[in-house]
Amino acid sequence: YQRRVHGDLSAFSTDDETRAQTGKMATVKLKDLISSVRSCKTQADERAVISKQCAAIRTSLKEGNESLRAANVAKLMYIHMLGYPTQFGQMECINLVTSEKYSEKRVGYLGLMVLLDEKQEVLTLIENRLKKDLHHSNQYVQGLALCTLANISSEDMSRGLASEVLTLLSSTNPYVKKKAALCALRIVRKVGTPDFIEMYLEAFQTSLLTERNHGPLVTSIALVIEALQTVEGAKFLPEYRKLVPSAVRMLKNLVMSSYALEHDINGVADPFLQVKLLQFLRIMGHGDRKSCEQMNDVLAQVATNTECSKNCGNAILYECVITVISMDADPGLRVLAINLLGRFLVNRDNNIRYVALNTLSKVVNKDLQAVQRHKNTIVDCLKDVDISIRRRALDLIYTLVNTSNIRLLVPDLMNYLSFANNDFKEDLTTKICYVVERYAPSKQWHIDTLIKVLALAGSFVPESVANKLIALISQTDAGLQAYCVKVLWGLMANNAPLTAGTATLEGSEEDAAAYCKKETLVQVSLWCIGEYCDMLCAESTAVLTDSANQTADWQQHRPAPLQVINVLTAVLTTHYITSSIIQQHAMMTLLKLSGKFPEVQNSARELFSAFNTNRDVEVQQRSFEFASLLDHLNSCAAVVDRMPPIHIHPTLLEEDILSDSPRQPPADSATAAVPATQPAQTAAAPAPAAAAPTRASAPAPSAASAPDLFDIFGPAPTAVTSPQ
Repeated sequence: YQRRVHGDLSAFSTDDETRAQTGKMATVKLKDLISSVRSCKTQADERAVISKQCAAIRTSLKEGNESLRAANVAKLMYIHMLGYPTQFGQMECINLVTSEKYSEKRVGYLGLMVLLDEKQEVLTLIENRLKKDLHHSNQYVQGLALCTLANISSEDMSRGLASEVLTLLSSTNPYVKKKAALCALRIVRKVGTPDFIEMYLEAFQTSLLTERNHGPLVTSIALVIEALQTVEGAKFLPEYRKLVPSAVRMLKNLVMSSYALEHDINGVADPFLQVKLLQFLRIMGHGDRKSCEQMNDVLAQVATNTECSKNCGNAILYECVITVISMDADPGLRVLAINLLGRFLVNRDNNIRYVALNTLSKVVNKDLQAVQRHKNTIVDCLKDVDISIRRRALDLIYTLVNTSNIRLLVPDLMNYLSFANNDFKEDLTTKICYVVERYAPSKQWHIDTLIKVLALAGSFVPESVANKLIALISQTDAGLQAYCVKVLWGLMANNAPLTAGTATLEGSEEDAAAYCKKETLVQVSLWCIGEYCDMLCAESTAVLTDSANQTADWQQHRPAPLQVINVLTAVLTTHYITSSIIQQHAMMTLLKLSGKFPEVQNSARELFSAFNTNRDVEVQQRSFEFASLLDHLNSCAAVVDRMPPIHIHPTLLEEDILSDSPRQPPADSATAAVPATQPAQTAAAPAPAAAAPTRASAPAPSAASAPDLFDIFGPAPTAVTSPQ
């Protein structure tokens, strides 16, 4: 019995201690709660502190302790900002809003703005309280109601209280009028019906710029700007354009005024009002020549007299530039605006430089010559450590390139390509290739540039660029074709992974590894060597027209056929190249070389036989087929003849470069799809044996020779279209 009584007394004692501890937690001040949370070393400790405090707040709310209501809501706002659920405290905020004490009402309204949003159905309970507080005699209570309405009002609530807000817009109290204008701005954005827009615009039609207090003046202009940009507000533009002289005069007074302590910010007279006035003038001047002429002088004064060493001054200058660009301003004023952007480019602040590059991209179509003056500064932005600035600079340079400056800008882009990050190379490469394709001054310059891009960017070059380069080379004259094959041979021979004694050309192990990774360059080189091997091994006396850009000593490349075989052997057998596509191209080149130079056929046959057991079925099939063709070249010599000029779809390269994902060429009569058994080719650059010759330079095989071909691989089909 004594133990039972002692246990009951202990239970009562424990409950009393729990209540005391809960009451103690409920009386914890917000400052102490913040200190407790900050002192937590782990997330678990923080959750424990928040859990205990939430339990204490719940208990206090159930007990109805009115002295702790404001403190509890304040702590709930802090807990909500930490990301913990606080829905149980929403009704307490509404109770505080109905209090007559200003201190509690202020915390209640603040809790509503923090803990609730416009989607909460609880907001319908406070609409009547908001209406009463909007008519309150205390301006600060009116301000609380207006702030709440401007932050969390729903569409229905905005409709219901729009008339009260309109009444407060005509208040003589600057404090109330300023907050009413911001609340009306929320209503215009939220509702946006013609009746509300007309209602607010008519209220400021004559009295917009008569306010002497800058606070309500700034908010009223913001409201008018928002309303005028709607479809319903456009019909009020003629009436508001009558205010342009007043706005110009006010802006001029701000720019030329002396120091005023009340409105001065870092030596600039009320930059917020200046920005709003510039935005208002921008809307008024758009599409109206008379308004533009009225504001040209003041815009020039803003551009020349505003201090640009402070951030607030830069904000004003930026708005001035946007205003000049968006309207039909004087050409000299537009040049002045672009020069301001040029000054932004040399600013140390990356945000300002980004804004300048972004704005110049929009201006380049209006005044290209003015932007061209700053091309050196724009090119320097490619070296910035911030990748966003580098991308914006690249986009801007891409829009600056034309036929008159491509020889100047593309080398700068190529220099940057040599040390650009890998994640930036692909975008840079596609843009270089596109502008070269569009504005190349000559075919030789075009080919030289694409070869340099292949050598610098390697695997980051799109396949469509390689296809276009092959097609371009096939369409040139014999002298330029000889130049191309010798230049590409020089790159391959000097970097191919040769073993000791196989050739006299020099090349380090590192150069060989780096060269073999540039698969696109290797493919183009193999194709050219196979098609124009007779030009490669012969002496060239061609005189090129674009001598300033040609590769030096290209005519000295005159290898013997056996030397070419050694290089091709190295490409086929090196461990640096694992792609079967490269191996297939090399085998096709070897077959073409054997057709032009019979003395290398034995070496080619031995090399083909080495791939009879290759793991790749495509490589294995070609080794057997090409070895068989070597024995019948006398009867089917047309197989290894030079291909006719390749015609590419005129928009194919542009679509491939500008699209975000790779695209396949259309399968039409000009660019027919290539069978899957051919090595990775598209219609832009088919394999040397994938297209049937159609010109005299490459005569079609006779009818008698076609059956001989099919005797090699098996019985002939019923219809023969072209040798494969």
